[in-house]
Amino acid sequence: MPRTVRPRRRLLAALAVLSGLGMVAASPASADPLYQERYRPQFHFTPAQNWMNDPNGLIYYKGRYHLFFQYNPSGNSWGDISWGHAVSTDLVHWKQLPVALPQDDQEMVFSGSVILDRNNTTGFGTRNNPPLVAVYTSAQKASGKQQQALAYSTDGGTTWTKYDGNPVLDIGSNDFRDPKVFWHAPTQRWLMAVALADQHKIAFYSSADLKHWTHQSDFGPAGATGGVWECPDLFPLPVDGNTKKTKWVLAVNLNPGGIAGGSGAQYFVGDFDGKTFASDDAGAVYTPPGGTVVQDFESGSFGDWTATGDAFGSAPATGPVDGQQTVTGFEGKAFANSFHGGDAATGTLTSPAFTVTGDHINFKVGGGNHPHRPGSVPGGRPTPTGVTLADFEGSAYTSPIGDWTTTGDAFGTGPARGTLPGQNQVTGHLGSGLVNSFLNGDAGTGTLTSPAFTIDKKYLDFLIGGGYHPASSDAPTTVELVVDGTVVRSATGSNSEALNWASWDLSDLQGKQARIKVVDDNTGGWGHLNLDQVVLSDTQAKPPSVETGVNLLVDGEVVQSVTGADSEHLDWASFNTKAYTGKEARIQIVDANSGGWGHILADRFTVAGEPALNTTRRAHWLDHGADFYAANTWTDAPGGRRVMIAWMNNWNYGQAIPTSPWRSAQSFPRELSLRTVNGKVQLLQQPVRELTGLRGAGARAPRTRVADTTTPLAVHGGSQELRADLTAGTADRFGLDVLTGGGQRTRIGYDTTTGEVYIDRTDSGATDFDPTFSGVHRAPLALHGGPLSLHVLVDASSVEVYAQNALGEQVTLTDQVFPDPSSTGVAVFAEGGTATLDQLQAWQLKSIWR
Repeated sequence: MPRTVRPRRRLLAALAVLSGLGMVAASPASADPLYQERYRPQFHFTPAQNWMNDPNGLIYYKGRYHLFFQYNPSGNSWGDISWGHAVSTDLVHWKQLPVALPQDDQEMVFSGSVILDRNNTTGFGTRNNPPLVAVYTSAQKASGKQQQALAYSTDGGTTWTKYDGNPVLDIGSNDFRDPKVFWHAPTQRWLMAVALADQHKIAFYSSADLKHWTHQSDFGPAGATGGVWECPDLFPLPVDGNTKKTKWVLAVNLNPGGIAGGSGAQYFVGDFDGKTFASDDAGAVYTPPGGTVVQDFESGSFGDWTATGDAFGSAPATGPVDGQQTVTGFEGKAFANSFHGGDAATGTLTSPAFTVTGDHINFKVGGGNHPHRPGSVPGGRPTPTGVTLADFEGSAYTSPIGDWTTTGDAFGTGPARGTLPGQNQVTGHLGSGLVNSFLNGDAGTGTLTSPAFTIDKKYLDFLIGGGYHPASSDAPTTVELVVDGTVVRSATGSNSEALNWASWDLSDLQGKQARIKVVDDNTGGWGHLNLDQVVLSDTQAKPPSVETGVNLLVDGEVVQSVTGADSEHLDWASFNTKAYTGKEARIQIVDANSGGWGHILADRFTVAGEPALNTTRRAHWLDHGADFYAANTWTDAPGGRRVMIAWMNNWNYGQAIPTSPWRSAQSFPRELSLRTVNGKVQLLQQPVRELTGLRGAGARAPRTRVADTTTPLAVHGGSQELRADLTAGTADRFGLDVLTGGGQRTRIGYDTTTGEVYIDRTDSGATDFDPTFSGVHRAPLALHGGPLSLHVLVDASSVEVYAQNALGEQVTLTDQVFPDPSSTGVAVFAEGGTATLDQLQAWQLKSIWR
C-alpha cells in the first residue's frame, strides 16, 4: 500500500472473527526466551507478542496506571485492531492483561479514552460503584464509517461490556476518530476532543451523560497540516507551578507531515473555556528574515535566468495555468511555474552564476514531491548497449537465453502488459511488456528464474520498481543474482510503481555461470516487484532524474536541494550557504518529472542572514525525532501530574521494523510542565522520576577534550541512562556516540553551523528494511555561548534525547535504532575543531521483565 496511507485506517473488507481474545497468546517458538529477544526493549513497554500501535484509554485508577493500546491479537502486523491492556503501579514495571475490547465481525476498535464516571451519569454503574467508561472509535467494516462508541467496566477495568446503544456520535464520516474525553468542572459537562482527520480540525463536543453529544466548536487548520490529524489530547497545566495561572495544551498528532518525516506530534498552547480552544499563536502572520531579493519574477520576464524545455513557458506565471488547481502562497503577482503543458512537460530554469556572500538563500517552493536523487542524470538515458538477456515483450517468459521458469502465483504465465487491475499506474518500463508480480494483488507470491548465462561483461543493468523489501527482510521483494547456488547481488524496489535503472558491477565474477531470480515473498503493502530490460553491458546504467525541485549548484554539483510537498501552496525554504562563502554558485529550478505532481513552483529568492522557516518548522513539536506518535496523557494521575506516552514508531516503516515476535514499543513515560523560559511559555518534558528505581551500577567519565576525533569512554550498556554536559570549542559538530561497536554508532550531536541538536542513525545497525528509515533528525536549540546538557535514555532499540541549554530551553528527539547486541559503547566526538565533555554520569538500567 502507498506509504502515504496510514495502515491502521485501511478497513479490510473481510477479517476473520477472532476467538479466544481474552487470553494473551503463548510465545511462539523462538531462539531467544521471551523478553530477551534481539532488539527487545528492556525498560519500555512492549506486548509479549504481536502488533501494537497507539496508546489508548490512559487512566490512573485505584493505585494502578492503565495503559490500553491498539493491538492485533492475531499477528505481528496491523490488522484485527482491538484494545490491548497493561497495568503498572509505578509507570515503569508493566503487567500485560487479557485483551480489553476485542474487534468483532462488525467493527474494529480504534483509538479513544477511558474516564471514571464518578457521578454515574451514564447509569452503567451505581453511585457506590461508578463505572469506568471507554469512549472509542468504532471503525465499521462494511461501510468504512468511523463512529464514537462506548464500553464500560464495573470491575476496575478487568472486563468490559459494549453499550447496546452504540454509536453515540456519528456524523457520517470515514475520517472522524480518536476521542479524548474528560470532565470539565467549570461547565459541569463531559468534553470530547475528536479529530476531523482529513479536514485538519479538532472538533469539541459536550455531554451530560456521555451518550448524547452537542457540537461546540472546531479548531484548525493550524500549525502543521501535511497529513491527517489524529489522536488529540487537551489538558490544563499551571505556568511556572502557579495554579492561578493556567494554560491549556492541545496535542495533535499527524501523519504524514511530521518534522522528521512521516508521523509526528505537535502541540498548541492557549486558552479553553469549555467550548472553544484559542491558540496563543495559531493566527500569527509569519514574516521571514529580511535580505536582498535576487529574483522575485515580478518584472514580467525571467530576466537573465535561462529556461530549457517547455515546462516554464516564456515568462513567469501570474496564477494557475491551464488545467492547474488554485495556486496560493506566492509573493507579489508572479512566480515560476512549470505546469505549462501540464505535468507531462519538463524543463529547467537556471540563474546566472553568482558569488556566495550571505549565510542563507531563502525562497518559496511548491508543487510535486520528487526529491533530487544523488547519482541521477538529467534527461532520458538510452538503454545500455550490450547483450539483452530479457525484454519481456513476448506473451511468455521467453528470452534470447531461453525460457524463464516460475513458481507460485505472482508472475502468471507471461509478462504483464503495463499496469494490472487494482494497481497504481506503472511507468518507466520500455515497450509494452514487463515482469509485474501484482497479478493477484500484493497477496500473490512466487519466483521467476532465468536460464543460466555466462557473465562476460562488466555490468548487469536492469529497470526495477515495486516494493522495498530487501533480501535481509522477512518477506523480500528482490531481484537476485545467483552464482554457484549463492546470492551474490540483490536489489529491491523503492515503494514506487515507476521503474528506474539499477546496475551491478560484475568485475569480480567474469566467466562465472549465473542466473537471475526475481523473488516476491511479500503479501503486505507494496508486496510486489516490477522488472524490465535486463542487459549485460560494458556501460553502467545510471537512473535519469525524475525530480521536481530547487537545487543549489556549486562547482556544477548539486549541494543542496528542496522539493515540493505535492501541494499548489508555496511555502518557505532555505539553503544554508555558510560553507560556500566566496564560491561560484547557481540556482536551478528543475522539472524532470512527467508523472503525477510532475511540476514545481518557486518564488522570491532572497540572500539573508537567517533562514526562513516553513510551516512545518514553525510548528511546536512534542518531539523532533521520527518515532514519537499518537502521544497522549494519563487522566487522574496522583498529585495532578500530567504524564505522556507515545507510540515509539512511524507509519513510514512501522510494519517493516525487524522485530519478532512483537512489533512496536511505547515511549518511556515523560512528565510535562509549562515554564516561562527566555520570556516565553514552553512545554518542558522529563522522564518520570520513577526511572531512578531502575538504576544499577553507575559510572563517571572524566572531563575530556576532543579535537577533530572520536574518543571512546569507559562506559558501556545496551540499556542505560546518561547525563552529560558538553561545551563547544571550535568544532563544527560535537556530541556523544552511543551503541557503538563493529562500525556501528548512533550519533547524538550538536551542529554549531546550524544551531541544531541531531540524532544520526545512518550507521546505527540494521537500516535497510525501508528506504525512509536511515537519516538524520534535527531540532533547533541555540546555546547562547553556554553548554549543551543532554539527558539520554538508551534501550536495546531506541534512543530518547532530552537536550537543554543554559537558559532552560529544551528539545526532545526519539528514534528507534537496531544495532548489533554487542554494540554497547559510548564515545565523545568533535568534527572540524575542538569540544569538551565537561561531565558524564551513566547508570546501567535494570530490565523491567526480570
